[in-house]
Amino acid sequence: MFGLDKKDTSMLIIVAILTLFAPFILNPFPTESAMAQFNAGYPDLMQRFVIFGIFAIGFNILFGLTGYLSFGHAAFLGVGSYSAVWMFKLIGMNVIPAIMLSVIVAGLFALLIGFVSLRRSGIYFSILTLAFAQMSFNLAYSVLTPITNGETGLQLTLEDPRVLGVSATADGSIPVTNLFGLEMRSTFELALGPWAFQFNAGYYLCALIMLAAFYLAIRIFRSPFGMMLRAVKSNQQRMNYTGLNTRPYTLAAFVISGMYAGLAGGLMASMDPLAGAERMQWTASGEVVLMTILGGAGTLIGPVLGAGFIKYFENIFSKINDNVLHTWFSFLPDGMEDAVVFIIHPFIGKGWHLTLGILFMLVVIFLPGGLVEGGQRIKGWLSRRKAKDSGKAAGETNPAE
Repeated sequence: MFGLDKKDTSMLIIVAILTLFAPFILNPFPTESAMAQFNAGYPDLMQRFVIFGIFAIGFNILFGLTGYLSFGHAAFLGVGSYSAVWMFKLIGMNVIPAIMLSVIVAGLFALLIGFVSLRRSGIYFSILTLAFAQMSFNLAYSVLTPITNGETGLQLTLEDPRVLGVSATADGSIPVTNLFGLEMRSTFELALGPWAFQFNAGYYLCALIMLAAFYLAIRIFRSPFGMMLRAVKSNQQRMNYTGLNTRPYTLAAFVISGMYAGLAGGLMASMDPLAGAERMQWTASGEVVLMTILGGAGTLIGPVLGAGFIKYFENIFSKINDNVLHTWFSFLPDGMEDAVVFIIHPFIGKGWHLTLGILFMLVVIFLPGGLVEGGQRIKGWLSRRKAKDSGKAAGETNPAE
């Protein structure tokens, strides 16, 4: 099916089901319950899940297959965002041309940076990509202010020409992004008893694009091109000794990865027409590295899991404050309640990075293959237990004489 084997088809179907039914899956608790704090089924967060999933999938094509660790991929994310916003300002509010331009510009930018950076490998390659990303950040922040609007960020205004659209709506406000008339912020709410589910047009556009990006990643992983990239990761020096030039393959992987990042940046701007230099900082590049390693570098579904995991912690745990903790532990005596809140306080709210860091350390130490390895271990344990139970049952029904 779709040119994939049975295993890959099953994985694609599972990802599609999880993605399309995310509003139900991410809202397990009733709206008015104390546990509703952990619900994540609202449009902005679901959009971030799939957009950063695309970002991580693309990064994994470079890092997971070739072993080249880039610390500069946020530059392509930012370039994609700026390109999309300029398309909205000059042409119109339809997201398709903006997304296409984001991918093209990010691909050209990746070609330029990759051509220079891939002359080195290992830590030197990583430092070069980091240097290019920081140069891009500083250019966007201060030097190229006529194009990027500096620290304020590039935004839409009523004075924008929009040759294929309107500069202002009938009520005098800025038009919203749309897909051939369907507004990206359009949301349908479904109430089922104490539960409330939101179905957002922008999220489903991002979800469908992520599924297409995931399918393309599968085809790349299973192709002869993907096998060549794995060979580069295994022993590039030996390949060079055979007379095979590996640079075209690594450069192609770098450009494809950069185009994925540009796609993610274009989608971010399509959901919220704003582009700022902070999207190009080295911290954003480090975040996608964490996502890929946490989920499982070199695996197909790992980066998607890692992106969802980190974005969930960033948006859910960061909102928990002392008042919420006091509500949860109000059944304890006053002194004990205050003590428990004091102990937990450094790990929530602004300190959520500490919790994420501890979890990341545990995963790296005990699950070097990331969350995917954890799932494989659980699956193997269940299989062994099932086989053991089957063996016991067979022994009971057929006792040895």
